[in-house]
Amino acid sequence: MPLLTLSLLYLFGMPLWAIVVVTVWYLTLLWLEDTGVLDQYEISRMLGVVLMVRTKQGQSVLERVSRNRAFWRGFGEFSIWLCLVIMVGVVALLLASAISTAISPPEDYLPASDLLLIPGVTSFVPFWWPVLALIFALVIHEYSHGIQARAHGMRVRSFGLLLAGPIPIGAFAEPQHHEMVRAPLRERMRLYAAGPSINIIATYLALFLLSATATGLVASSPGVYASGIIADEGAEEGGLLPYEIITHIDGESISGYSDFSEEMASLSADDQAVFTVLSHPDPQGERIQRDIEVTLGDRHDYYIGLCEGDSACIGETESLMADLGIEQGDAFLGVSGLRSVNSTVDMYSSIISSDRGLLENSLVSSLAPLGMIGVPIAYDGQTMLLEERGMLEAGNGALASRLGTEGMLMLFDFLFWMVWINFLLGFANLIPMIPFDGGHIVKDGVHSLLSRVTKGANPLRIESLASRISSMSSFVVLFIVILPIILPRLV
Repeated sequence: MPLLTLSLLYLFGMPLWAIVVVTVWYLTLLWLEDTGVLDQYEISRMLGVVLMVRTKQGQSVLERVSRNRAFWRGFGEFSIWLCLVIMVGVVALLLASAISTAISPPEDYLPASDLLLIPGVTSFVPFWWPVLALIFALVIHEYSHGIQARAHGMRVRSFGLLLAGPIPIGAFAEPQHHEMVRAPLRERMRLYAAGPSINIIATYLALFLLSATATGLVASSPGVYASGIIADEGAEEGGLLPYEIITHIDGESISGYSDFSEEMASLSADDQAVFTVLSHPDPQGERIQRDIEVTLGDRHDYYIGLCEGDSACIGETESLMADLGIEQGDAFLGVSGLRSVNSTVDMYSSIISSDRGLLENSLVSSLAPLGMIGVPIAYDGQTMLLEERGMLEAGNGALASRLGTEGMLMLFDFLFWMVWINFLLGFANLIPMIPFDGGHIVKDGVHSLLSRVTKGANPLRIESLASRISSMSSFVVLFIVILPIILPRLV
């Protein structure tokens, strides 16, 4: 089995050095297990290379926190309904991903090391901030399970972490097994639902704090920048470089994208305009201001030229430009990826905005963590473009003045990863498949439903039927989960 596992990891793209490290770690654990060292420290080995480190620390805190049993039982009941609603969304997203992959398998796919989303191992997940966020998320997740156990009279034997080497990949609260088995179904469902629900709640609390933190970061030099310069157009000929900040056009101040659009709308193709720009920072962090003269191109002609004479393309492009209001003679600078200097922090600070109604705010906020999942992938593990990060500074608020620019950016990064990690941990645990919490919720929920529908039936028969339904649904969900992972590697 170990050889087969290592072979599959190598087949799925894990580098040879990582295979060697895993092998050495596995052999070391075997030796520690055989010599009794693991038993001496109450450590168990599972899945070959994962350690279960148990501790009885925290029991007194657990007793104090879980004292208000009525409150925590109410929270457990709320958690069940919250998890069931979110579980529907999780299944819908997994199904949509599987169908999309089956219809058009992507040419590029994530390597094996990136599928596990482990801080410091996954290419787009750095180590320090994500691992701190992961430890926090795991602790509140498992402590929430423990609180529900005590609130319903079940004893908790121990808490613990699952470690792959020095990296935490999971945690657990270990109630007395026989008490869990004998507990009513509803109480078990509350226990299982409490972990994912606390991570979802932590996600949106961290999102609120992230939005507030973003308001404390402002552009050090207001303006716009372009991430790309188009060849043979006015910007390139004038000498504009990617990520240089445009602060003025013909002497008119440009504070953001809307100002830039207004100034460009007042100009026409073939006009000459003077752009005031700030250069890239020198080793001391200073930017040099200079003026460049640009002969503007024609936006309409540029888009038509992209069709290279294809009449069908030209017709479609003409129609799209008409819808967008682009006409012959509109000025074109010749850049791509144009953004305001503070566009990222403006986006996050507007997640919770007083300008929107309650319903719109709720919708935007609820979908924001989903949109944040792809940010580290797009920016190589960063929470925003590094070039834009260098254009920001702390604002005038009390917290910003106290922390300074570096402190505010560190707080922004930590809260970003708190949202990212808690969201993924909460949603992943609601996959309706055992051993995830969602799988246990479905199993006990099906059992409860069958007991109501088939009153008077043999309890053992009901339990057997619920187990079979749960097992079948787990296999179906497993197929849906692994299809987007396996299919691109087979085509």
